[in-house]
Amino acid sequence: QVQLVESGGGLVQAGGSLRLSCAASGRTISLYGMGWFRQAPGKEREFVAAINRSGGSTDYRDSVKGRFTISRDVAKNTVYLQMNSLKPEDTAVYYCAADSSGYARSATWYDYWGQGTQVTVSS
Repeated sequence: QVQLVESGGGLVQAGGSLRLSCAASGRTISLYGMGWFRQAPGKEREFVAAINRSGGSTDYRDSVKGRFTISRDVAKNTVYLQMNSLKPEDTAVYYCAADSSGYARSATWYDYWGQGTQVTVSS
């Protein structure tokens, strides 16, 4: 099993930046595809970004392309989500997840989840 703990959320003005971290323990993240999801109040959880097991491929939802970057540091067993040019519609709880079978956009493929970190973007 792998345990995931997110951090780095907070309150930021529109146009600002935040970097989320997802610290893993128990197993190395190189065994998993890693994803970031978010859930806004009253909305379903949605895919944000993912990186495959080798770290060589990434995927993003259209609305964050060019603004968000997913990366990982295997030595630190940590996955990051750099978020730039933040918009009020990015406000949500952000979750990190691990997929033992690959990396996917569907949350149902992910086996392990963190507790989430709140990101609030003010206009």
